[in-house]
Amino acid sequence: MKKACSTLMAALVMLAFVGGVTVKAHAQTIKLTYSCFFPGNHTQAKLASAWCKEIEDRTKGRVKVQFFPGGTLTKASECYEGVVKSSDKKTDVKTSDIGQSVFSYTPGRFPVMDTVGLPLGYTSGKIATGVVNEVYRHFKPKELSETEVMYLHAHGPGFIHTRGKAVRRLEDMKGLKLRCQGVSELIVRQLGGVPKFSTITEVYGMIQKGTVAGASHPYESNEGFKLGELYNYATAAYSVAYTIPMFVVMNKNKWKALPEDIKVIIREINNEWIPQHGEAWDTIDTEGMRFLLNHGGQIIGLDSNEAARWTMAVAPIIEDYVKFLNEKGLNGQEIVDFTIKTLNSMQ
Repeated sequence: MKKACSTLMAALVMLAFVGGVTVKAHAQTIKLTYSCFFPGNHTQAKLASAWCKEIEDRTKGRVKVQFFPGGTLTKASECYEGVVKSSDKKTDVKTSDIGQSVFSYTPGRFPVMDTVGLPLGYTSGKIATGVVNEVYRHFKPKELSETEVMYLHAHGPGFIHTRGKAVRRLEDMKGLKLRCQGVSELIVRQLGGVPKFSTITEVYGMIQKGTVAGASHPYESNEGFKLGELYNYATAAYSVAYTIPMFVVMNKNKWKALPEDIKVIIREINNEWIPQHGEAWDTIDTEGMRFLLNHGGQIIGLDSNEAARWTMAVAPIIEDYVKFLNEKGLNGQEIVDFTIKTLNSMQ
């Protein structure tokens, strides 16, 4: 009888111990914050939000990510720095544990990754997303060493959109004020236009006020940021189409503190989300093109002769970028050649 009671007591003690561990583990749920510049109703923000939910589901609630869309936690241009300093309790900078934004919103900070944005003739978001991830995997540039890269993606072909004036020939670009970002600023200038730098979220107001005659961006922004309500034309110059590479990164210390099994789960999800973003860009490009047309806009194509003129006009951008990379102590020709070769292999 004593032996039975002892066995029962041991079992109860063990049960209490296990219950205590369970309660303790539950109390130690890992909570992270995620800052994203896309507005909450944008497809790319919805994908980012779904990434957060997928992590919570697959870790069975051990990790919970609070999602902040529309730049409500950190501004687009401050997002990367906010992630870098997330674990620094003394910083005055607004921070997040995870962040998604555009490399070129902090000009010059990411020279290798911005190579992907050159006017190389992109034809889809899926391909651009594939290229940016391959460039990162191949070079693993130091410019991203302050964070843990989750994954990268890039939008579909960037075109010139205008209100009032149609751009059919190179001469139509002369003196035209257009909102730009990153390499598109160089493209507009090289084509004869006047670039005005801003984030995509500022464009609607700029066009309404007449500050600019239009902007350069992919079709998707016509619906995603409602810009198609304002435009009359889009010039589909595929021969010089660029992309804008974007990042999803996590604070280095926050990543290191995660249990190894959770890191494995997150890496698996990251690999699944890369093609989803690429495919989503192409889907919303189609929707953005339709949105523009439904609001009375026109799409202008270039014949082969005119397309060749545009290609020649932007060629110095690529040559100068090689020199720029060399000045940064990098092998510019190798980086540009690899990017072009990767793009050509995917198209």
